[in-house]
This record gives sequence, structure tokens and C-alpha cells, in this order.
Amino acid sequence: QVQLVESGGGVVQAGGSLRLSCAASGRTLGSRALGWFRQAPGKEREFVAALNWSGGTTYYADSVKGRFTISRDNNKNTVYLKMNSLKPEDTAVYYCAARRELGAVVVRALYDDWGQGTQVTVSS
Repeated sequence: QVQLVESGGGVVQAGGSLRLSCAASGRTLGSRALGWFRQAPGKEREFVAALNWSGGTTYYADSVKGRFTISRDNNKNTVYLKMNSLKPEDTAVYYCAARRELGAVVVRALYDDWGQGTQVTVSS
């Protein structure tokens, strides 16, 4: 099992940027696909972005495509989510997740390990 800890959340004005980080411990992330999900109050946890073990394949939700970028640094055992042009509707708790497979997927149930989440609030 891998332990995941997110950081980098906060309060930002609409149009601003944040970069979330998710550091892993316990096991290397090098052979795992990774993803970011988010959950707004009263809503289901939804897919945001994912990438495969090498970072060569990425997927994005339509709502964030062109604004968010997922990346990884296997040497630092860390995955990132750079968020630009933030909107109030991006407000949510953001979670990183890892799966014990190489390939990236968008389905929440296929991820094995989860972080505790970091709050992102975008004010209008």
C-alpha cells in the first residue's frame, strides 16, 4: 500500500492559478498510474485528470481540459496538478489516487490508494 499526501490547496480568486502536489511514501509510484479527483459539497467525487506510469498518456475531464495539467516526477515520488484560469465551479476537495496498474483510467473504482484531500476554494 502507498500513502498519499496532498498539498497546495487554498483560496484563490477566479482566473488565478494553483499547483497541487501529492507526495507518496511506502512504495514507489514509478509503476503506477495516477489520478486526481474532486468532490464539491453535496456532489459525487468526480474524475479530473489521470496519467499512466510513464506520464506519456493523459486524460482530462472536459470541464478542465485546456486549463489543468497533470504531471509526475518519479524521482520525487510526486504527482502534480497545475490549475490555471480557475473558476468558482472548480471549488472542491481535491484527491490524488494511485492504482496498482500501469495504465491510466478515469473510473474512480479502479484506483486502489487515496490521499486525504486538499481544499481548493475559488472566489468570484
